[in-house]
Amino acid sequence: MSRLSTLHTSLRGKAVFVTGGATGIGASLVENFVEQGCMVGFLDIDDDAANALKLRLNVRERLRYFHCDIRDVAALQDTITRGAASLGGYLDVYIGNAANDVRHAFDELTPEFWDNNQSVNLRPQVFGAQAAARVMKNGGSIITMGSVSWMRRRKGFVSYTTSKAAIHGLTRTLAQELGERNIRVNCIVPGAIKTDKQMAQVVTPQLEQDFLDNQALKFRLDADDVAAMALFLASDDARGCSGQAFIVDGGIV
Repeated sequence: MSRLSTLHTSLRGKAVFVTGGATGIGASLVENFVEQGCMVGFLDIDDDAANALKLRLNVRERLRYFHCDIRDVAALQDTITRGAASLGGYLDVYIGNAANDVRHAFDELTPEFWDNNQSVNLRPQVFGAQAAARVMKNGGSIITMGSVSWMRRRKGFVSYTTSKAAIHGLTRTLAQELGERNIRVNCIVPGAIKTDKQMAQVVTPQLEQDFLDNQALKFRLDADDVAAMALFLASDDARGCSGQAFIVDGGIV
């Protein structure tokens, strides 16, 4: 169960779709929107993790899972459309969460790696939002997912940081594009978020200490900290917010 305590009454019954929802930040988003009384659809490629999440949340009538590789734009858009249909025919909230921050050396970067990485981290943000906007009947909230990594000039994954910087520009442009349709577009910018994947693949004891030394707040953030911002941005309380980047990083930048 989520540790968040705020109930956003305007979210009850809303149709929400999350990409990359089986693990990490995505799983927290799915769980928290379910706890708000939303109907939630999510996609992923990790069927085992997705089915385990569905079993744990145990809200069969309000939760739908779709297997989808977001590198396939046609499949991504079709999945979002089918997701909306399964949740009542339209979406109120769409969150482009899926990403892969795989490390890579700049000197060894190839065009093939670059193109594949952008097909995960940037291209789905554009075409996922396009499909979601088409099935938003009475306006809605689109949330993109950035990262403080490019603000901190982090080395070791230039393709990822480039995509995350681009998402900021995309967010501002989409806000203007979709504002006349009463669709708000905002970006959540996480800092060093403690997830199982991060702890297993990236974080060393030294890096763990570096995070704390550089943060203004001296505790590690977790996925619920990101979800708390997403709940606000999806709710009617954020009706005046669009085209903005909301940093959730404990003061690390």
